[in-house]
Amino acid sequence: MDFAAGIDVGSTQTKAVLLDTARAIVARVLINTGANVKRAGQTALDALLERSGASREHIGFVVGTGYGRYKIEAGNAQVTEISCHARGAQFLFPATRTVIDMGGQDTKAIKVGPEGDVIDFCMNDKCAAGTGRFLAGAADVLGLPLDEIGDISLRGTQPIRLTSVCTVFVESDILGYVAQKKKIEDILAGVHQAIAARTIGLVRRVGIEPEITFTGGVARNIGMVRALERKLDATLNVSAEAHFTGALGAALYALDHVLAARREEPAVAEVAAVWVDQ
Repeated sequence: MDFAAGIDVGSTQTKAVLLDTARAIVARVLINTGANVKRAGQTALDALLERSGASREHIGFVVGTGYGRYKIEAGNAQVTEISCHARGAQFLFPATRTVIDMGGQDTKAIKVGPEGDVIDFCMNDKCAAGTGRFLAGAADVLGLPLDEIGDISLRGTQPIRLTSVCTVFVESDILGYVAQKKKIEDILAGVHQAIAARTIGLVRRVGIEPEITFTGGVARNIGMVRALERKLDATLNVSAEAHFTGALGAALYALDHVLAARREEPAVAEVAAVWVDQ
């Protein structure tokens, strides 16, 4: 049992991380989730094994998290993505006290304790406004690659004001501005600012405390990072591992089991039950 794995099955993408007993990342995997959630979890685990050269017998424990965590057949335990992003963010930036996790379908604001424990959280789980899906919709309407719109938004000098941040109406809203000959960079600057304003509302409900760490796939969007920083008047921690933070946190929980088993501690199963309910 030389390794521990965390698998984060999200609504759009599945991430997986393999840790050794020194808490070093041995391998990481990012794939599209697709329609078959169960297959996505297994495919991610198989890819971890292939990239690391490890065998399944060498992985002492697997923790699943995310939208499809209960569908991961290889998972020994399940932990909510809120707990995993808190744990992963605190591992990457030990002084983290606030986490903003922005994914494809939801955004979460998490208040974190000094050990990476969740003190409070708030999320927009009933609406896709202010998420990666909203950004993807804007990119589609404008005919631009999703990974380019953040850079383009930074060139905006007169950001437009969206009349709605509803994902359903974003297409007509943007098309209206295009018809008015508004610059694409100003439209995208306005889109990013609107999402940032909505996100800050969530963060204020849990309390904004430094340091603030930005996690999730949208953290790779530099326009979103800068828009949030302007609204917060603070610099955000953004790791190269931001997209994998949930899977990393899950792997850290799995590693707790591996190390406890080595010490032959009997309370491992009881601790797992608490994690599942967090």
